[in-house]
Order: sequence, then structure tokens, then C-alpha cells
Amino acid sequence: MFHGSIVALLTPFKGGKVDETAFQSFVEWQVAQGTHGLVPCGTTGESPTLSHEEHNRVVELCIEAAGGKVPVMAGTGSNSTEEAIALTRHAKQAGAQAALVVTPYYNKPSQEGLYQHFKAIHDAADLPIFIYNIPGRSVVDMSVATMARLAKLPNIVGVKDATADLSRPSRLLQEVGPDFIQLSGEDATALAFNAQGGVGCISVTANVAPALCSAMQTAWAKGDLKEAFRLRDVLSPLHDSMFVETSPAPVKFAASLLGLGSDEVRLPLVPATETARAAVRGAMTKAGLLS
Repeated sequence: MFHGSIVALLTPFKGGKVDETAFQSFVEWQVAQGTHGLVPCGTTGESPTLSHEEHNRVVELCIEAAGGKVPVMAGTGSNSTEEAIALTRHAKQAGAQAALVVTPYYNKPSQEGLYQHFKAIHDAADLPIFIYNIPGRSVVDMSVATMARLAKLPNIVGVKDATADLSRPSRLLQEVGPDFIQLSGEDATALAFNAQGGVGCISVTANVAPALCSAMQTAWAKGDLKEAFRLRDVLSPLHDSMFVETSPAPVKFAASLLGLGSDEVRLPLVPATETARAAVRGAMTKAGLLS
């Protein structure tokens, strides 16, 4: 169900509040542009600064706007196991097809702690779960051995790998086989990840270039490597610009240039600087997104 270009949705704000109208319009645009899947309330959606009520509401809005046309993988992770269980149960009730659960940040659990955290969520919420392994933000790195152990649980179905270690998908593939869904969390190396055993990317860049990201993944899946590599090269400068400063400030500015919402972020994040804005404008123009 989850493959290809899956967008890590930004959460538009207006006057400090979630802009529900802009968000649903944005989701509808993503679907129309060919995005293969939707992830609300991930890192790009500024989930750490959403209240529980806002978090649940954003998931509901996304599922409603998607209208069953593409699957929704709701971000439901937390460094509190009980909180992650509650968010995952809500995602199930709201109609999400899966949950994306980040490795617990700040607590620095051991590998056994990671296993027990995910097992507790698995046992408490009847919903397919993707492990979100992003040591650059959560500090801890789930080992291949721990992930393989978790993959034996029936509802632990895949991973969003943001380790930037391109040997990881191949090693995990040897341990768990091809049915475990491996998705990249790094736009710049998405095709290389596929070559190592992945089947798609949960993408930041797809917020502003959904058609290009979708076309690249589709070309790869069809074996049209020439077209996939061409699109990779078109997108490469854009990927770089999305992370010239802390995400999602650059991508929110990029979205604002396309009329897809404001560039407003919540503290402790701040809007993109003029230097970052110039880099984003230049990359978007080069990719043909701006004239």
C-alpha cells in the first residue's frame, strides 16, 4: 500500500493556529498532483509543537481531504509510550491506514527499551506501524537486529529510514526479507535507497514538487532508469535548498511562494532567513516551479 512518493505534510499556520482550510486544500492538491501517500503530523508537520487536540484534528482533516484516494500514514510517535499509544489509537479510529512512530527522543532508551516501546504500541493499537528511525533528531539509533526482532510482530510492517546509511536497507533486507516495507527519509538519496532495497521515500521536497517526486519514483518502479535519473538531477538542487536551514522553515517558505499557505512556523523554529529564501527561490526556479 505504501510505496513511491509519500509526502511528509507541512502544517500551515495562520495567526498562530492551524489553518484548517489551507491544510485540506493542500492535501487535495497533493492527491491531484500524483502523490502516492500522505503523512500528517511528522517532523515536517511540526508535531512537537502541536497540542494533542491539534495533532488529532490534523490527522482527521488529512483523512477527510484524502477521501480514500491515497493512503494516510499518521505520525503518532512520542517519547512517552502511553502518549504514543493514545495517538496511535486515535489514528486507527480516525481511519488512517498506518502509523509512523518515531524512536523515543531525549529518553535515550536502550535497544531493549526501543523494542519494548514499539511492542507496547503494537499490542495496544491494532494498526500497521512504521518505525521512524532518525538518530539525527532522536539521538538513538535502532539497530538492524532490533528492527528485525520487531519485524516479527505482525503489525510492525516497515521503516522510514533517515539514518543516511545506504548500507542499512540492504542489510535489513537480508534479515527480514522483501515484505518489510523500507522507505527512505532522505530526499537526496531516495533512488540510491531504492537500489539497496527500498520501495519509496517519505519526502519533504514533495510538499512543493509532488508531481516531479512522484514521476521519479514511478519511473524507477517501471525500470525507466534514464528518466528516473533525469528527474533525480532536476530535483537535486531543490532537495539541498529544503535543508539549507532547519526544516520545515525552508519548505514552508517554498510553499508560500506557490500560494499553498503561509511561511509561519512555531517557536522554537523561526522563519527562513533571507539567505535561505534566496536559495529556495533559485532552486525552485531552476526546477521549473517558478518563472
